[in-house]
Amino acid sequence: MKLFTGSANPEITQELAGLLATKISASEVVRFGNSEVRVRIIEDVKNQVSIIVQPTSNPSDTNIMELCFFSDALRRQEASKIIGVIPYFGYAKQNIAHRLGECVSANVIIRLLESIGFSKIYTFDLHDEATAGAFSIPFRNLSVFPLLAHHLATFFKKKNIPLEKIVCVSPDQGAVEKVRNFGTAFYGHDHFSEAVIEKERDQNIMHKARPLGLYGDVKDKIAVIVDDMVVSGSTLIPAVDLCLEKGSTEVYTCIVHHDFIEGAAELIQKSKVKRFFTTNTIKLKEAERFEKLEEISIAPILAKELQYLV
Repeated sequence: MKLFTGSANPEITQELAGLLATKISASEVVRFGNSEVRVRIIEDVKNQVSIIVQPTSNPSDTNIMELCFFSDALRRQEASKIIGVIPYFGYAKQNIAHRLGECVSANVIIRLLESIGFSKIYTFDLHDEATAGAFSIPFRNLSVFPLLAHHLATFFKKKNIPLEKIVCVSPDQGAVEKVRNFGTAFYGHDHFSEAVIEKERDQNIMHKARPLGLYGDVKDKIAVIVDDMVVSGSTLIPAVDLCLEKGSTEVYTCIVHHDFIEGAAELIQKSKVKRFFTTNTIKLKEAERFEKLEEISIAPILAKELQYLV
């Protein structure tokens, strides 16, 4: 087995290599002044299963093309199988046409990955699980919610806070199933209360959403808002404020992908959220780090999934 890393998040590949007791195979990624990129495979991969780890986060187009060039280079060097590990799947939110005349970008990316030579794709917590059905090659949508749930449960137990005093909150109707999966792992059973925020989004204005109401009891409870991603904070921060308005004593957030735009990290730090738990599916830039943020690694989940290939 050969393990390669793209340039989007080499740190997670390095951690994965350590857990698998292997090394990162040699490759070369060159970026030219005109924004083009060239990928070269240096090691012999003939008849080898080759894995390339590359989230397709911001800049999404650049990282997607680099991932595809890795696949093409590996295919030309006669790798027996090419497995793409995409911790964050860019364009996953564009899985339907929201307005007349829109493209379905996620579908385009899927067709591209299939045609370029990938044998299998892994990712984490797609925005909509139904997107998995669009793949015609083997595909695995892994979930980090159980890992986050166990981490938070341990966090609250160390603070001597009974889990019964905590309520899981969905920031919109689309995250309800994610909250239930998180809650089952968090409480250790599936009989728990949750709250749901009704949200309205204006499709004509980017990063603009507002809460319309909250359904469920959060009064005198610690609220944990659970979602797959945060981009601008336009959904998260109003949800935090609404929980506090409805009587929550504190609000924590648990987010898989921190796909921050400029200024989002500062807004979250200044918000009333107590702590922002997330993962390293996307490389966190130095300017995006803030005091309230705590990052949990997905590398152990990947290592468990890929260990049979070593």
